[in-house]
This record gives sequence, structure tokens and C-alpha cells, in this order.
Amino acid sequence: MPDSFQSRTTLQAAGRSYEIFSLDGPRRDYDVDRLPYSLKVLLENLLRTEDGINITREHIEAVLNWDPQATPQNQIAFTPARVVLQDFTGVPAVVDLAAMRDAMSSLGGDPKKINPLSPADLVIDHSVMVDHYGNRDALKQNTAIEYQRNRERYEFLRWGQTAFTNFRVVPPGTGIVHQVNLEYLGQVVFRNDTGETPQAYPDTLVGTDSHTTMINGLGILGWGVGGIEAEAAMLGQPISMLVPEVVGFKLSGKLPEGATATDLVLTVTEMLRKKGVVGKFVEFYGDGLDNLPLADRATIANMAPEYGATCGIFPIDQETLRYMELSGRDPELIELTEKYARAQGMWRESGGREAEYSETLGLDMGSVVPSLAGPKRPQDRIQLTAAKSSFMRFLDDHLESHHTIAVSSDEQNFEEEGGHTAPGVEDSHDKGAVEIELNGKKETLRHGDVVIAAITSCTNTSNPAVLIAAGLLAKKARQRGLAPKPWVKTSLAPGSQVVPAYLQSAGLLEDMEEMGFAVVGFGCTTCIGNSGPLPEEVAAGIREGDLCVTSVLSGNRNFEGRIHPDVRANYLASPPLVVAYALAGTMAKDLYSEPLGKDKDGNDVYLKDVWPSQQEVAELVSNHISAGMYQQQYADVFRGDEAWRSIDAPQDERYDWRPSTYVKNPPYFQGMESDPQPLQDITNARCLVFVGDSITTDHISPAGAINPDSPAGQYLREQGVEPKDFNSYGSRRGNHEVMMRGTFANVRLRNKMAPGTEGGLTTYVPSGEQMTIFDASMRYQQEQTPLVVLAGKEYGTGSSRDWAAKGTKLLGIKAVIAESYERIHRSNLVGFGVLPLQFEEGTSAASLQLDGSESFTIAGIAQQPSSVQVIACKDGGEEIKFTAKVRVDTPQEWEYYRHGSILHYVLRNLAS
Repeated sequence: MPDSFQSRTTLQAAGRSYEIFSLDGPRRDYDVDRLPYSLKVLLENLLRTEDGINITREHIEAVLNWDPQATPQNQIAFTPARVVLQDFTGVPAVVDLAAMRDAMSSLGGDPKKINPLSPADLVIDHSVMVDHYGNRDALKQNTAIEYQRNRERYEFLRWGQTAFTNFRVVPPGTGIVHQVNLEYLGQVVFRNDTGETPQAYPDTLVGTDSHTTMINGLGILGWGVGGIEAEAAMLGQPISMLVPEVVGFKLSGKLPEGATATDLVLTVTEMLRKKGVVGKFVEFYGDGLDNLPLADRATIANMAPEYGATCGIFPIDQETLRYMELSGRDPELIELTEKYARAQGMWRESGGREAEYSETLGLDMGSVVPSLAGPKRPQDRIQLTAAKSSFMRFLDDHLESHHTIAVSSDEQNFEEEGGHTAPGVEDSHDKGAVEIELNGKKETLRHGDVVIAAITSCTNTSNPAVLIAAGLLAKKARQRGLAPKPWVKTSLAPGSQVVPAYLQSAGLLEDMEEMGFAVVGFGCTTCIGNSGPLPEEVAAGIREGDLCVTSVLSGNRNFEGRIHPDVRANYLASPPLVVAYALAGTMAKDLYSEPLGKDKDGNDVYLKDVWPSQQEVAELVSNHISAGMYQQQYADVFRGDEAWRSIDAPQDERYDWRPSTYVKNPPYFQGMESDPQPLQDITNARCLVFVGDSITTDHISPAGAINPDSPAGQYLREQGVEPKDFNSYGSRRGNHEVMMRGTFANVRLRNKMAPGTEGGLTTYVPSGEQMTIFDASMRYQQEQTPLVVLAGKEYGTGSSRDWAAKGTKLLGIKAVIAESYERIHRSNLVGFGVLPLQFEEGTSAASLQLDGSESFTIAGIAQQPSSVQVIACKDGGEEIKFTAKVRVDTPQEWEYYRHGSILHYVLRNLAS
């Protein structure tokens, strides 16, 4: 293998000799130390994987000559050390691998070639649902239901566990992928013993969840990709990317009393979203890192998708080693990590040389105040002092837009000072109040009432400080005789089994349980829409009064329709604030000036009366968390419980595709030939979906509950599945028939092709009939009419969901024309053969006076151009011509698009 910079050398650590690719090689001629930490990691990756073909000296020099002020244009190929998957996105990835084995056999190749070449770990963490809550048996009850619902999926994954080599499965009930990755899987420095000489190099990864970035807190470079890209990485394909811009975020000071890591991350998210960091690396630096525990770093890194960055990385330093020791890592690995980082110039020292960055911004952490974010987006931070007035403003806007009441100008006046509402603003809160009966008592349900209060993985349950704070607040509230309001559905879904272990040790678990925050499962629940049903009395009351109720959760996502279809406003908050809002029972209460409730003697109890001090929290964290606790919980992490081990899985190298409504052989490779067809123009396409700005993958990709009357629900009923057994879209991601019917079916989707409606509706243009998007798609496809999507800014923001691209493709959509894209979704569209086009700066569907009734022709695609002319023809013959940028950003992406998808590209290469 080439070694253009003579970087290959050895490093002695922990009594062993490791081959490394030293940055001292290029240091002879280049100022390597000016580079940000993240680019040093990429540089090492290229030095080590240089082969003269895919990675050449020129690629390495593109990093060495990085100009922080230049627009990214140099392509490189990144080869991650490993891949992580969660089961919602992991199941379809394994389904695709199984289908590729069948296709490989049809092409005359060896099916066993379809096998992960890079280590891959799948953590089953997205399948638990909060059916039961508020009691100590909730975990046992929900786990039993989880296995019953998902047995077909789990049988399939058990097959994958044995059929594929280099592939491990972490069974259900262990924790969420990001926390398991942070606490156990992440190595910081990767040790590879497969060759003649052991190698050491930075641990890097991609994951099938956008919050893979949580691992950046540990100094590990990685980010979320679609399942499509992850499959390619598993099959040994490097990830094509541009050398990124790197934004430096300087932290100073330390958090003040009363502020939490959650408040810090919401502040950082707001700042970076305003700055504009989509598609960029964000790197945190500064002496403030001396005051930032690794759990806080991981909390900030987790939210990188919310602030729009590819990653949000922290360097390796003494705090990294402290956390590795605390979490029970191998002492030899800890020694190797320090020696390797110091040898490579990847070690952070206080007062050390600052790297060059494309842009910088900074934050004195001492200025952070208690905050929430909502009601629809994680970047919309609200100071806790203004939470009530902000919600009341949202409520008035909501009621006005739904014509429920006429809002007078007087009702929209708010006193901004201190965030308190002006006189008369309570009127909206009391409109439409509904009396319900709960537990034999009459209760009144109102606008703003909190019906879900969830301490949910993964953002905060990795952080002992905020979990201990929540436990202390619950303890103090219990001592004062407070309790959550009866209409609040409370839950605690830890990211790993370590969490209840230290809460138990600290004497706080019982207090959490008594406050309703009993453990309901280990995995992703409320954030992904697995919040489960509300009590029927509450749900009926919401519908009767058309109430605008709320949720408060310690997660990272609060997009419309995501948490629960009956909940209009959703707020992100720290775990102790989640408990506080459960006690208050409403967002229409100022927690600074109004009491949470009354104590046993009838005295008012305020938030300040039960809020724990930083010292109280720090003492419990110090005294009740140990390395032994982590080692015990992860001692047998891949074995699973008796329920997992008892699953009977097939042993064949090819899956037998037994009848299932969960796992189905996809149609992607039907009729596939050895060579791809020439690229074709898109002619006389019709618009299926026409949307505005900030359309997320939650709007596009199926998620949450399946409506029995939806196309997906109708399909399942036709297969003999009762609505009570529908489970969720996420659990059925291995069945393309369900997923394509659920694409663009979000209950909050507003499609301009069906004006005045919400949900998955469109207009079939030739006849003017209004119907579901799926039904219209099928009719268009029968007529062999290609389809397009028109969209505004930030199209595809949100989770890295392969089904947002797969479903788009299966609906017959050939191109998306948007004002701008989120990084992962644009890449996924290309990776599944859908052409992403971008309006020129300053133009849009609105400025061009497009209404979606036109037919669209896009010519010249075969020439792989950087831009194309689009001709939109109205029914009367009038033509609107405009230029659109082709967002196929690299030559490698053109190869994927030419082959029809990244899967076809890999399959043909392996077959040949």
C-alpha cells in the first residue's frame, strides 16, 4: 500500500507495539497543528487507507491544505472503523442485506460475499412502548408486550446475528444505542488485531440514527447517516464527502447555580441554529472544557442534528480518560488512548494552541439560564421565566388558526418583562375546558395541561447530574406531600441499566417511582413517538374540547405530530423540570411566581423550595457512581435475557422470507441486470407533494402510531392484523408495503396539493380528485407518470431516516425540487436514486408562481450536469422555465445515482 508521507511507524503502549500512521509524517512539510482536532482525525484516516485509487496523495493534501475560509469543494473518502445501528433503522438494513444475498445469487455470485466487512453493532432499543406507566411493574409489563409485538422482527434479527459475521446484536432491554455506545462500545482509540501487526487508530463510526453524534463527546468522530449509507459502509465502501468547514465554538466559565446541562445544550442549539452550521463540523474548544464533565459534553454532542451540524465534537483530554476509567474501560485501552492522542497532537491541554476555524463563536457558560424549547422545534429556546407567556401566545395563535375563538388584539398583549402574562390572557386557557373522571374523581382538563411528562433517553439519561437532580426534586416534593396531577402520563425510560442502579444506590429510585416516574423500559420511547396511548378518559376529553394540550420531555425532538397525535405543543426540558411540570400539570403556569401545589398543611410550595443545589447533586454523583457499576451492567451485554435466548431463529445463509407483516422481501432488485441502464430524462412529471419550509423527515417518513383508516392501516387489516396489534411504523420498517403507504402520511403534513387539509392527502391532477398520497401515487404509476416534490427551505430536517428516501422512491417520485436540503436526507435521496434539485438563490416555487398543477420536464440528466433547466407546463400550454442546481455533490454520488441506488452499485461491484 502507498505511504506517500512516510507515516507508518510504531507506538509502544501498555506493553504492546502498535502500528500507527503518524501525523509527524506530513508535519515535516505542513503545519498540521493548525488543523482542528476533527480534521486531524480525517487526515489520519486518509493516511492509513491510502491505496492510490480511491484515496490518493491528492486527497490527503486536500486536508493538509485546508483553507478555513474557502467553500468546500475537495472530495475525500472517509472509511469509518465501525457502524452502529438501532433496530428501527437496523432492521431494514438487515432486510436489505438479506435481499442482496438473494440478488447476488440471481446474478451468479456468492451470497456470502454480502457480509459486513466493517464491525457492525445493532442495539435493539426503539421497540419498547409506554403502554403501562406509573407503577413498579411497568417495566415488566411493557417488556412482555414488546416481545409479543415484535417476535417476528426479533426472529429475523436472531437469524442475522448468526448468518452474518462481524455483526453483533445487543438484545432488547439493555439501553439506547447512543448510551450503550458511550458507556461501552466506544473505544476512543480503536485496536485492530486482524492483520499481521496490531494497529491503533482513532475510533470512528457512522450510525443509522442522527444522534450518533452523542459519541463526539468522547472525542470519537462519527455522525448519523441513512441506513443506505450505513449498509454501504458495512460492505466496505468508503463514504464520499467534501472536506468540511469547521466552526469553532469556544466555551468559557462554568454553569451557574440553578442551570443544568440541558439548559446549556438548548442555549448552544439556539446559537448554532442561528449561526447556520448545516453540513458543517462543529468543534468545541476553550478552557471552559475544564469545567464541563464528559456527560455534559455528550449531551451537547447528542443535539448536533438539532443545531444542524454534521457533528459536534470535543477533543481528547484528561476528562476523557476520567470517564473511560469511571465507565469501566480496560486500563490498557486508557493508557493507549493517552499515549496515542499525545503522540498525534490530538490531546487538549488548557492554554494550548488554538486551531484555525472557518468561523468561531463563543459562550460564557455562566450566562446560561433555566430554559425550555418548543412548542414545535428544538432550536426555539424559551427562558423558563417566559414559558407561560410563550405558551399563551402559541395557544392564541392556534385557536385563531383553527377558528375556535376570535382572538382580540387585547388578548394578544403580553408583558414581556419577566415573562409574565398580562391581565386577561388566561381567557384562552379556560376556553373549551372539559370535565372528565379519573380514578373516581372529577377533574377539569384545559388548554395547556401537561398530559405527558417523560424523562426519556437519549439526550439526558446519559447524564447522571440531571438524573440525580430529578431524583432529588422528586424526593423533596414527596416530602412536602406533592404529587403529579392525575391527567399527567409520567415515565422514566433510561438509556442504560446503569441509571436505575445509581438512582437506587443514591436512595432516589423509590422517590421517582412514588412521583410516577417508574422505569417503563430501556430504550427510546417518547422522543420517537413510542409514548403509548393516553388514558381513554384524557384522550376523549382532548377530542371533546379540541384541547391544545402539551407534553414536556427531556429528549431532543419535539416536531409536530411526533410525540403523540393528540398533543399539539411539545417542550424539551431538563429531567428535574419534567418532574416539576408533572407536579404543576400545565404549561399555563409560571413556575417562578406560581406554586407547584400545596403541601400537607395547605401551604404553597414553589419550584425554589424543591430545586436541588449543585452541591447536593455533585455529592450524590461522586458517592454513588463507580466503575464497578458499569462493569456489572455490561458484563454479558450480548447474551440477553431468557426471552431473547429462547427465540428460535433459522440457521440458513439466506433468509427464507416466511410470511410476516413485519419483514418482507423488498422489490428493489427485481429484474436487476449486471449493468445499469443509461440515465434518462424526467418527462411530463406531475407534482405529488408541494410543501413549504422546514419539512422534516417526521413529515416524510412513517413514524409513530398507525391510523386504522390510513392506507397502511387498511393494508394491515387486509392481512388480518387487528388494530390493537398494529404496533408502530417504526416496528414495521422491515415491510415496504406498510412503509410506502405511510410515507408523507404524517397527521400534521400540510400539502399544498390538497389545500385546507392536514395529513397524507393530495390532488390527482388529471381529474382534480382529492385522495391519499399513496392512492394517487399508485394511479400515476399505473399510467407510468413520473412524479416530483416541490419544497421550501431545509427540506428533510430531522432524523437520518432511510425510509424518507426509500418511501419517496417507491411512491414513484423521480426528483425533489427544494430551496435547500438537510445534509443526510439529500444524501439519502441520491443514495436511493431520487434526483435532488435546488432552486437558484432568490427563487422558489412561490416566486415562479408554481401551484403544483403543472407538468415538469427535466432534461440533460445523462450529462451529469451541475444544473439543469426545468420546464413547468401549465394545462393551458404556458411554460415556466427555470434553472435548478443539481445536488448530486460528488462523482461517487453520481455513480450511486447512475446505478439506481447505492445498494445496486455495491451489489454489482461485488458480483463482478
